[in-house]
Amino acid sequence: TAFACIFQCFFCQRVQQSCNTSSASPDQSEEPATEMVKMTKSKTFQAYLPNCHRTYSCIHCRAHLANHDELISKSFQGSQGRAYLFNSVVNVGCGPAEERVLLTGLHAVADIYCENCKTTLGWKYEHAFESSQKYKEGKFIIELAHMIKDNGWE
Repeated sequence: TAFACIFQCFFCQRVQQSCNTSSASPDQSEEPATEMVKMTKSKTFQAYLPNCHRTYSCIHCRAHLANHDELISKSFQGSQGRAYLFNSVVNVGCGPAEERVLLTGLHAVADIYCENCKTTLGWKYEHAFESSQKYKEGKFIIELAHMIKDNGWE
């Protein structure tokens, strides 16, 4: 539709630049992680989230997807079961936006996929037509069927 052409998908690539660890001495200054993006053979940029944070990864290829600190809600439903709402994600590409009637009403959404293995993971909310749903705009849904927990979930 013409509506879908209006929306472009610009996913947030915000990544924590430093980690607070209990082993660091108080007088020791923390350096930001300088090499968080690496180039893979397929010419896809892949972001690596800091090891000191709990993260979510693609269940199919283990590419990092999100930092636990970016989790907004665990109370969402995807097409394949439960899903989580995130403020920002990494290593994710977006398809074109399209209008869909979801459980909470009409939304313009774009499917998101893992940049590494190309598996569809969920969607990005581009636009919410109901005022009560505006908080979802720019946020990401990832279905639990496509992600695993990494780093420090003991």
